Amino acid sequence: MSETTATDILETARRLRREIPGDVHEHLVEAIYADAARIADRAVSRPDRGARPTFDRALDRVLTSRIWGFPIMLLLFALMFWITIIGANAPSGWLAALLVDDGWPWLRELAASAGFPAWLSGLLIDGMYLSMAWVISVMLPPMAIFFPLFTMLEDFGYLPRVAFNLDRLFKSVGAHGKQSMSTMMGFGCNAAGVVATRIIDSPRERLLAIITNNFALCNGRWPTQILIASLFIGSLVPAHWAGLVSAGAVTAVALLGMLFTLVVSWVLSKSFLKGEVSAFSLELPPYRPPALLRTLYTSLIDRTIFVLWRAIVFALPAGAAIWLIGNVNIGDATLAHWLIHNVDPLGLALGLNGVILIAYVVAIPANEIVVPTILMLTVLLAGVHGVGEGAGVMFELDSETATKSILQAGGWTLLTAVNLMLFSLLHNPCSTTIYTIYKETGSVKWTAVSTLMPLALGFGVTFLVATVWRLLA
Repeated sequence: MSETTATDILETARRLRREIPGDVHEHLVEAIYADAARIADRAVSRPDRGARPTFDRALDRVLTSRIWGFPIMLLLFALMFWITIIGANAPSGWLAALLVDDGWPWLRELAASAGFPAWLSGLLIDGMYLSMAWVISVMLPPMAIFFPLFTMLEDFGYLPRVAFNLDRLFKSVGAHGKQSMSTMMGFGCNAAGVVATRIIDSPRERLLAIITNNFALCNGRWPTQILIASLFIGSLVPAHWAGLVSAGAVTAVALLGMLFTLVVSWVLSKSFLKGEVSAFSLELPPYRPPALLRTLYTSLIDRTIFVLWRAIVFALPAGAAIWLIGNVNIGDATLAHWLIHNVDPLGLALGLNGVILIAYVVAIPANEIVVPTILMLTVLLAGVHGVGEGAGVMFELDSETATKSILQAGGWTLLTAVNLMLFSLLHNPCSTTIYTIYKETGSVKWTAVSTLMPLALGFGVTFLVATVWRLLA
């Protein structure tokens, strides 16, 4: 109970003494005063002595400590991300085996027995279905793990402590302390992170949180980061150090995203989104055990299924586009060859290549299909035989060695890998997030800013890295 409540009780007692004098109520008034004294003794800190110790206060002294608060916070979220990544491996494999390895050939045979023309079977099954299957198998397991863990921390009462710890940091760049919570949600899914900005009352500060949420690595980008770091960065050191170095590289990219969140928030708050930082009155709720059923409902129904459904809706046309560019010819070459040839000079200037740029264009609906699209386009362009299932058919390989061989056949170097990791962090949001931004802001202008600003940063940073790299080589 708060200090205000104790004061109210004392006022009530005084009013009763004035309005209802007499011995009849003397014991009642004394009881009210005694109860108020007990509440004040438990809830109010005084200069001569601290408030009576409680479990919440003892825990808060550690979790909100200037010394221990940040390390514990980083450790908890690192543990949550580790559980998500490790725990999602097996379910993702099971779903991929069910939907891709078994479901996709079965649907192709079903379409053939039904007499579907080759182009229709390719468009519907090799394109649209396969894109949806990749999104479900890669996206569903991490979200089904991350969101319940995040909701458990929220129900336990820890997330307000995170906002308390980060309030000063975000306030220093003109943002709101609660932006820390929407940013953390963005690590699960940027669309969910954008929705989570509703907890910020100030329109200006909420807009800052929406625009910068894309700098939090969502679960759709973690697989790309981990794969590329393992193939090209972990391989630079002895095998027993490879895992640690790869994890360090991915962590560095995630921390770089946090840095961009703060820097971009500061720049916008000093230019286009000027304004006073709103007062942040934060009530630290009592710690309480999470309600398991409510946690599962909130995380799986309200968050996971909601975001996954939007991703599937956008992934279907993306799959159709990927199949079409691999199978529609312009003259003697496919549309993929023509597009890649025209954007390749820009891609090479950025330390990337045309395949990567085209893959990110057609994979706007879902970051989960970037790597399968890159492999498909690389095999198509480089003329690698015996790999994949044909033009326009996305695929992944179980062997990291085989995957690296295909990428190197497409001209990949260490610079390509480093800049792909940077571009994966700094590029436009997926279409699910873009749509969510528009729904939350109701503004075409701010949706465009949220979409194009990260892309401009991605071009600028990768060009700078490529230029310096080549000068030092």
